[in-house]
Amino acid sequence: METVEKECGALGGLFQAIVNDMKCSYPVWEDFSAKATKLHSQLRTTVLAAVAFLDAFQKVADMATNTRGATRDIGSALTRMCMRHRSIEAKLRQFTNALMESLITPLQDRIEDWKKTANQLDKDHAKEYKRSRHEIKKKSSDTMKLQKKARKGTLQNEERVFHGN
Repeated sequence: METVEKECGALGGLFQAIVNDMKCSYPVWEDFSAKATKLHSQLRTTVLAAVAFLDAFQKVADMATNTRGATRDIGSALTRMCMRHRSIEAKLRQFTNALMESLITPLQDRIEDWKKTANQLDKDHAKEYKRSRHEIKKKSSDTMKLQKKARKGTLQNEERVFHGN
C-alpha cells in the first residue's frame, strides 16, 4: 500500500507542478499582451503620421506636375513614389489590424479562460486528491484489520489443533 501512496503522491505532485507552471505563466502572457497592445497603438499612430506625410507629399508632387517645364517630370516621379509609399502604408495598416484582431484580442480572451480553468482544475484536483487519499487510507486500514483477523483466526485454529479441541 505504501507504493500506491507514493505513486499517488508523485502523480499529485506532477499535476500540482503543471498547475503551478500555468499560474506562474500568467504574468508573462499578460506582459506580452500589454506590450503587443502598446505596439498596436504605436503602429496606428505611425500609420496616421504616414498618411498625413503622404498627403502633404502628394500635394508637392501635384504642384510639381502642374507646373511648366522640366518640373513636370519630377512631379510624375514624385507621384509614382507617393503611390508606392501608399501601398506600404496600406500593408502597415493591414498588419496593425491583424495584430489586434488575430493576436491581441484572442490572447486576452484566452488568458482569462486559462486563469479560470487552471483555478478550477486546482480546486477539483485538491478535492479529488484528498478524497482519494482518504479512501486509500481507509482501504489500507480495512486491509490491515482483515489481515489481523485472519492471523488471529489461523492462530486460534492452530491452538485448537494443538489442544485437541
